[in-house]
Amino acid sequence: MRADARRNLGKIVEAAAEIMAERGVDAPMEAVARRAGVGVGTLYRRFPDRNALIVAVGDHYLHTMADALDLAASSASDAWSAIWDFVTWAAEPGRAALATALAVLPDEVIVDREEFARARARWVERFDALVRRAQSEGSMRADVGVDDLIHLLNVFTCHPGRLPEPVASRPVRYLHLMLDGMKARAATPSLHVAP
Repeated sequence: MRADARRNLGKIVEAAAEIMAERGVDAPMEAVARRAGVGVGTLYRRFPDRNALIVAVGDHYLHTMADALDLAASSASDAWSAIWDFVTWAAEPGRAALATALAVLPDEVIVDREEFARARARWVERFDALVRRAQSEGSMRADVGVDDLIHLLNVFTCHPGRLPEPVASRPVRYLHLMLDGMKARAATPSLHVAP
């Protein structure tokens, strides 16, 4: 692929991720092309239909999550701080909105694809290694697993509309409270939130 074509492809996927976060997966393809600064013909040459674009956005989302997890793991002072930083980052409104938009799709559109399943499995393995490291460092409860963190992210990013109103009005506070409950008791509390 030529460099300019690669740039256009990246711009289209980034724009589609933004538009889908704002307006859902049924957002007009023309809006994606406009946001990307390309013609509609260019968009359809790369992505012949909406599902092809959604698949690319799903892949982009997963790779973004994997890169963020690796960055948190390499830059934080310890494994617990890396987990805290990553989960907080992943639940930020823009990313949460995109996760919400993608969550309404049937599994066969993204999740059941073999390539996506392999990439997700690699991400889960790296996340699990970070959880085990935090546990071996004594900063995370031994009875908490990576699945617990994934379910927590799922609640706050994919299904925010199902949260009770008091939680939905202050999601970061409740996310942090739940995360704080996963810390080992001997660890110093990291959350100082007024009741």
